[in-house]
Amino acid sequence: MPPRKRPRLSHDAQERMLAVLSPIALLLLWQMLSSVNFFDARYVPSPIAIFKAGWALTQSGELWLHLKASTLRLVAGFVLGAIPGIAIGLVMGLNRLVRAALDPIIAATYPIPKIALLPLIMIAFGIGEGSKIVIVAIAVIFLVLINTMMGVLTIDRIYFDVAKNFGAPWPKLFSRVIIPGALPLIFSGLRLSMGVSLIVIVSAEFVAAKSGIGYLIWTSWSMLIIENMFVGIVVITVLGVVSTFLLKELERLCIPWRQGGQ
Repeated sequence: MPPRKRPRLSHDAQERMLAVLSPIALLLLWQMLSSVNFFDARYVPSPIAIFKAGWALTQSGELWLHLKASTLRLVAGFVLGAIPGIAIGLVMGLNRLVRAALDPIIAATYPIPKIALLPLIMIAFGIGEGSKIVIVAIAVIFLVLINTMMGVLTIDRIYFDVAKNFGAPWPKLFSRVIIPGALPLIFSGLRLSMGVSLIVIVSAEFVAAKSGIGYLIWTSWSMLIIENMFVGIVVITVLGVVSTFLLKELERLCIPWRQGGQ
């Protein structure tokens, strides 16, 4: 009998395996280099030392307090920025007059570093949770808006012509042509804005918070507790990986035809 062929892993399974194995390999390499004193432990602790510090912070409940504060601000600001960003982007993509009116304003305000607006936002919304949520929303709305607008503009005109020839009403045109056609770039904007929102929330927590992962990193650095500082950095990294994974899974559900063609 001919030997049986081993079943090959699907492309999705291979990608998931590589996504898990590559960080593990990096951590192992880091630990090996730390074991031979390649890094100065005073400035770059080993993964085991960071894990021990993270476990101590978890046991005391301090890490959960900071993680909860940052996550709530991040989710609230992301939703508050993404929803109007998608809505305005769709309108700008569909209406050239609205696009002509708003495009110069967006071009003028988008390059401003969002964290530079934090003092003004704190004056308007106070030093509480509102200012951190608003600064994240401002960082998110631009990227989502621009990508959504470009997603509408890049839809091939033939789809609009076919829908009109078949007499498709506006709601069906919107749900069957415009939204599906713009979704790939909408999700690109969401993923980009998630990364930016993590940067912004950590930066805001450096100077305008008494809790949060950014506050943990800053206070640990100021007191030279380097292991705790690295714990905060690792937590932000994990938040970025988890949020990206969730958005990719949501994209797979919303755009199944795109996955099938890759």
